[in-house]
Amino acid sequence: MKNEKLTREQLNSLDKDILITLLLGMQDQIAQQTIAIEKLTEQIALMNTRTFGKKSEKIHLDENQLNFFSEIFNEAESLIDGQLSIEPSMDEMVVPAHKRRKRKGKLDEDLMDLDTKIIEHTLSEDALAEHFPEGYKRLPDEVYKKLELIPAVFEVHEHHIAVYKGKNGKIIKAEHPKEMLNGSIATPSIVSAVIHGKYTNAVPLYRQEQEFARNDVNISRQTMANWVITSAERYISLVYDRMKEELLNSPVIHADETPVMVTKDGREGMHKNYMWVYRSGSMCKANQAVLYDYQKTRKADAPHEFLSDFDGKLVCDGYQVYHTLENREDTNFKVAGCWAHARRPFAQVYRSLGEEKAAGTVAAEAFVQIQNIYHTDNRLLKLPPSERKKRRKTLVKPLVDTFFEWCRNSIDRVPPSSETADGIKYCINQEKYLRVFLDDPQIPLDNNLAEQSIRPFCVGKKNWKLIDTVHGAKASAILYSIVETAKANDLNIYNYFKHLLTEIPKHMDDTDFSFLNSLLPWSKQLPAECRKKKKLNPSNINAAKS
Repeated sequence: MKNEKLTREQLNSLDKDILITLLLGMQDQIAQQTIAIEKLTEQIALMNTRTFGKKSEKIHLDENQLNFFSEIFNEAESLIDGQLSIEPSMDEMVVPAHKRRKRKGKLDEDLMDLDTKIIEHTLSEDALAEHFPEGYKRLPDEVYKKLELIPAVFEVHEHHIAVYKGKNGKIIKAEHPKEMLNGSIATPSIVSAVIHGKYTNAVPLYRQEQEFARNDVNISRQTMANWVITSAERYISLVYDRMKEELLNSPVIHADETPVMVTKDGREGMHKNYMWVYRSGSMCKANQAVLYDYQKTRKADAPHEFLSDFDGKLVCDGYQVYHTLENREDTNFKVAGCWAHARRPFAQVYRSLGEEKAAGTVAAEAFVQIQNIYHTDNRLLKLPPSERKKRRKTLVKPLVDTFFEWCRNSIDRVPPSSETADGIKYCINQEKYLRVFLDDPQIPLDNNLAEQSIRPFCVGKKNWKLIDTVHGAKASAILYSIVETAKANDLNIYNYFKHLLTEIPKHMDDTDFSFLNSLLPWSKQLPAECRKKKKLNPSNINAAKS
């Protein structure tokens, strides 16, 4: 019987060759069981982490851990001659609120950029004469500040337009603002508030409808949806198209996509639609633009349509569609890979096992090496592009070379279908794209910018779940684009939308659309109220007061 145990006497009576065969078989069996146990341990740890753990990939490694592979592989830190310092931990950079020492004058600093209303508290002359019959002098005021909130105030603006008739029968009307939506009570202020509520703060229209009703204003969500879609298609789309021209001229663009359900997309049943996002690179001098693009599909035709005139570098994840596009004859851009995606599976295993159990694992070796690449490259971010490119060749490239050599040598050290093995295979398959940043100083290590730009949409769709129509999906793409680009350019989002919806209707009869240049998010001609108020540096506060 297979499971029958041999006694000591039986083993003693067996031939030497049989014993060797039995031992070798047991070794193979133990090895297979060890691999299975390692795989199951990793899977259980990952499942527990995904269910109960934090979602952040941030893991602090001390200097000894980061230098571990320098000693083994003779990495490029030795070329820096001590100039490369390790980034401080999050605890060192961000002091918890309860441990924070309140700086003197901090309240004044926080409130100094807000509009201030001076409220005088004085005594009448009669009261002063009663208190001080022999006269008085006024000392410096005792001053304290309170912060008041003024809730939404609704006003009806009733426009009376003077009409004049001459003796010759000619009739003229007094000049008056051009209506944004003819025959509608909508104004730039209220439409901007609805847009800001939904696309910046992720408040669905039905909740805004309820809030309006609590203020005795009855505006249905259908009416608000009509305002939003019409304003986006008629006016805001002009700025969107102009921003797209600017974006496609950028040397580097980040790209990502996320699914969204559109109820009425012209197909029977429910189908996944996609919202794509494209963003200009932060390391470029180009104006910062973020554009969403709604498409019914995740196939190559979707990004190809948007990027048909782009001839720079596209930073993206390992989705094969991007690589397919790069190889097409009618496209001119080159794809750069994302090191954050390469690091992710190793980080997940490292975090799920915990630092103590993860020590010495293949996942930990991979994770530490990629962290070394990040830390080294991050020290070069403030250098001029030409110097950054030179330093990447001497400092970062040896780390990258070592890592990929390690990947090829380590693939057989882990269970074939484990998370760690999948991570190593991903890195090997993406090596061509993960190396592109070494030759272009304007390419960052990862695609985090695009992921950050698409996150507000992912948060918002948890609240409103579905988009009803294709028109709604396209309008959402336009409006999210303006919101995220406004954020990237430090604008006050509500005031910027209000400015656009006030100014663009004035030019709808124009044949020359050059006026749009003054309305772009990075335009120096935007009014001051469109810009976020920036606080002065603490060292300049006293100078400003004087």
